[in-house]
Amino acid sequence: MFQKVFQRQALLMKALANPKRLEVAQLLSQGQLTVSQMERMLGIRQANISQHLMVLRRQGVVVTKRRGKEIYYSLAHPNFTRALELVRAILMKTFGGEIARAAYSLQLVIDPICGMKLTPANAAQSYFFGGKRYYFCGAGCVREFKKNRQGKK
Repeated sequence: MFQKVFQRQALLMKALANPKRLEVAQLLSQGQLTVSQMERMLGIRQANISQHLMVLRRQGVVVTKRRGKEIYYSLAHPNFTRALELVRAILMKTFGGEIARAAYSLQLVIDPICGMKLTPANAAQSYFFGGKRYYFCGAGCVREFKKNRQGKK
């Protein structure tokens, strides 16, 4: 009987054992998003995001809701957000330094590219530029930020 639970848990962990899927889950922990919004934030193709979402949906991590022509994705249960935060807290404590300090910061910051509200602890990436630290929801926003700044040097 317990083997079935462990097998199901292993499938769930396998679905989350991918950096891009974790990044998608991180974005969705902030609220509902469409695939096109995630494409902009992550900087990866829509087809690739759809494949990752299919894996997450199959394992019950994400759910969809249609509003008009748009399909919005969200995490299926708020405990997924908590689980991601707990694992991240363990990693930050293990590695310490600036990452750990950011993890315990409660201030809200705004991704300068897409405008998503997040905490430094929930940011997928950060970047130091012009004497200031910027926080981003995903790799696509970081790339866009760096590309925009290159012309301003």
